[in-house]
Amino acid sequence: MFSQLQTVATDPILGLMAEYKADPNPNKVDLGVGVYKDEQGHTAVLKCVKEAEALRLRQEDSKTYIGMAGDLNFNTHIEKLAFGPAHQVLLANRVTSAHTPGGTGALRVAAEFIKRANPNATIWVTTPTWANHISLFQAAGLKVKEYAYYDYSSKGLQSEQMFADLNKIPAGDVVLVHACCHNPSGMDLTFEQWQRFTAIAKERGFTPLVDMAYQGFGSGLDEDAAGLRYLADNVPELLLCSSCSKNFGLYRERIGAISIVATDSKVAEIARVNLLSVVRSIYSMPPAHGAIIVGHILDSQELTTLWHQELAEMRNRINDYRQLIIDKLAAEGITDDFSFITRQHGMFSFLGITKAQIDRLKAEFSVYMVGSSRVSIAGLNHSNIDYFARSVATVLKG
Repeated sequence: MFSQLQTVATDPILGLMAEYKADPNPNKVDLGVGVYKDEQGHTAVLKCVKEAEALRLRQEDSKTYIGMAGDLNFNTHIEKLAFGPAHQVLLANRVTSAHTPGGTGALRVAAEFIKRANPNATIWVTTPTWANHISLFQAAGLKVKEYAYYDYSSKGLQSEQMFADLNKIPAGDVVLVHACCHNPSGMDLTFEQWQRFTAIAKERGFTPLVDMAYQGFGSGLDEDAAGLRYLADNVPELLLCSSCSKNFGLYRERIGAISIVATDSKVAEIARVNLLSVVRSIYSMPPAHGAIIVGHILDSQELTTLWHQELAEMRNRINDYRQLIIDKLAAEGITDDFSFITRQHGMFSFLGITKAQIDRLKAEFSVYMVGSSRVSIAGLNHSNIDYFARSVATVLKG
């Protein structure tokens, strides 16, 4: 049986990681992996997480299963974090949630839930989108199509083409939209564009699926959720997949959540039963550790305040480096307009350079980025920013 298997292509980002690790150049720069790094190039454990873990170790008295919905305290907190504590969908009991093995797990659960609700649904994703979106949905047996989003020439949104595409999507289909910090482009919808997106969703009757992997990494916790909250105010149904990997730094704990907003509390209860049935058929019950850590942080005003401070430090460092890239390239004599970098949000940006230039950066300077020119801003620090700028400038000058 196994001899019939065919080799599959390595994920380009994973392949890039392997190349970087094997590179002996002491000046090498990794801008490929989507993980936050501090000024020392280290992905440290947040102080608030350390304190919450200490509390968990003192209080934990059992390792029994936590149930298919996961940690209920976590679910309550994650709903309030996403929608706001007094949002009408929460007050009306229209939301049901389950904590999942990461944001990826949430997306796979969402795919299976959608297939159960409407097996003929097509999921529409942005062009481009996170590379794993398409394979996740296809693995669940769903059809996937794309709608216009990023304009590589203007380095902004193809807004009019995007809305034209959305106006053709039929009722019953699902449209994935990034809540903030679009991966891979960093270009987000403005609030006015969220309003227009919402109006089209209501008119056409498609169901929004909001992927919120970076809440707090763009402009702030509330600001990054503004579009989602407006959408929830105005559409009868939506799905939300969220992650605690970036904003809590809990990458390896794999903590995420799926939340379903239904038309009313009765439909929400039916959705809950089906959601848990889907969970049971995939992984049965989620891991507890990371979810309980998040719960401890958000249960405590002191730890919540500390978390807000640490999250702001990460967000501000990334935003500072967006401007620093522009300044450093200008100092190297580059006159090309890179101002678009400061109009983007989150960890990622398309530099807009050619594949040949990307290959040269890797071969000659050991500067690693994805072939699309997507860079992880968090991979830069004061010890490598000058080398990065000089390398890019050299390549741009030919």
